[in-house]
Amino acid sequence: MHTRTVFVISDGTGITAETFGTALMAQFDITPRIVRIPFVDTVDKAHQAVRQINHSGEVEGKNPIVFSTLVNPDVVAVVTQHCKGLLMDMFGTFVQPLEDELGLKSQHRVGRFSDISQSKEYLNRMEAINYTLAHDDGQTHADLSGADVVLIGVSRSGKTPTSLYLAMQFGLKVANYPLIPEDFDRKQLPPVLEPIRKKLFGLTIDPQRLSDIRNERRPNSRYASLQNCRHEVAEAEAMMRRAGAQWLSSTHKSIEEISTTVLQQVLPQRLGVNLHG
Repeated sequence: MHTRTVFVISDGTGITAETFGTALMAQFDITPRIVRIPFVDTVDKAHQAVRQINHSGEVEGKNPIVFSTLVNPDVVAVVTQHCKGLLMDMFGTFVQPLEDELGLKSQHRVGRFSDISQSKEYLNRMEAINYTLAHDDGQTHADLSGADVVLIGVSRSGKTPTSLYLAMQFGLKVANYPLIPEDFDRKQLPPVLEPIRKKLFGLTIDPQRLSDIRNERRPNSRYASLQNCRHEVAEAEAMMRRAGAQWLSSTHKSIEEISTTVLQQVLPQRLGVNLHG
């Protein structure tokens, strides 16, 4: 059961505001209900959004928390004057001090982030996502040398979500390749990975956690048994050591933490601030 409703209101998609707002709310021991209201770019839409926000507060008996990235002064005025929630104006909070420091006026353009779709960075990111989807779980061996990084590990160790996050957030071409019992029997990496050893990064996982995850998919199978999971994890870690690959355990780490560690170890230059992200 959620303990507070959090609205995200924006003249664009609201994804930027939602990401930031969610990160802030994660600092508190509550489970918020996130409601995103995108494309609020007219006064009429602003009034509609305010009615929705205020109604929520009346029904729940608690002030909604509202994260806003609105730019249009008329739209902002409606929300500021009539919204009965706790309004966190993210542009107002950060843009004014930046204007003062830089000695420049911001462009205050509605939907400014939509310009990203025309940029080279955006197109490169789309290409990276397509590459990553095509190279998920060893589906194809084509152009593995074109990968920025190749994640390896046993099945269900977190390779796919990490790959997609790296592609979507950082525009990396990421392949991921499962290590399977046949590889463990040979005590060698899959032959297709040998030429790209320098691009390998391994993910491992606590065997008990792995067993729990696999049991959700294939309950009471040998594949999901704790004994088999212990064997696979031990063999995979030994193989990573023999291959000289860097690796980490995904057991207690978020996708964001895993991805940042991968970048730090394999492509530290890509950790530079990306203003188009």
